[in-house]
Amino acid sequence: MNAGSRTDGDPAEPDGRVDVRPDRVDVVFRADGVSKVYDMGEVQVHALRGVDLDLYAGELAVLLGASGSGKSTLLNILGGLDTATDGRVMYRDMDLTAASERELTDYRRYHVGFVFQFYNLIPSLTARENVAIVTEIARDPMTPEEALEIVGLTERIDHFPAQLSGGEQQRVAIARAIAKRPAVLLCDEPTGALDSKTGVLVLGAIQRVNRELGTTTAVITHNVAQSEIAERVIHISDGRIDRIEENRGPKRAEELSW
Repeated sequence: MNAGSRTDGDPAEPDGRVDVRPDRVDVVFRADGVSKVYDMGEVQVHALRGVDLDLYAGELAVLLGASGSGKSTLLNILGGLDTATDGRVMYRDMDLTAASERELTDYRRYHVGFVFQFYNLIPSLTARENVAIVTEIARDPMTPEEALEIVGLTERIDHFPAQLSGGEQQRVAIARAIAKRPAVLLCDEPTGALDSKTGVLVLGAIQRVNRELGTTTAVITHNVAQSEIAERVIHISDGRIDRIEENRGPKRAEELSW
């Protein structure tokens, strides 16, 4: 196990700033000795090297590292978009490393919401209609209106993507991700294409989802300032967890600057 890769102490105290207190007894993800090797012709690229990590119910964790550190690979494995070369990844009592393609598809469909750097909205559909694509196939969805209200876009609900700013489009993407009521929200550089002012609004929407819905949330970033919203900051370097920091006073997104 990597030094500092698991922290089993008491939950961080938010000092009145953030309402969510992660349950450190209820483990949602457990990664044991996870490695990932990509064969690039005659060269092997070691993206992950024996990662051990627990993520807990209701927490907001930031995976912090430079480009190429392995953080996106780890997030993709947790989300069932990629598989580990070695090691084991558990989601609750489901072994993701042993799951079939059909099982992984169902896992992604019903349990995980994804937010990426690029919004992937359908240009010919309104904000409401982009979210409805998910609600129409989910088991117990919220309405598009409910999801868009959580991210602060009630007044933009009938606008098309071309009529929305980049930050508003990303918030539509967040609404789409949470509309199916996923247990987990995985965000890969969600502010990467945005300026800092707009990025703060997007991070605020992610915090609100975590706080109000209790969704276990992991955010990838290379931006140290953004890590201040998290209860735990997981530092990743060269495919390994370098250390984990407890943040006893997570900041609200609007307090950040970078």
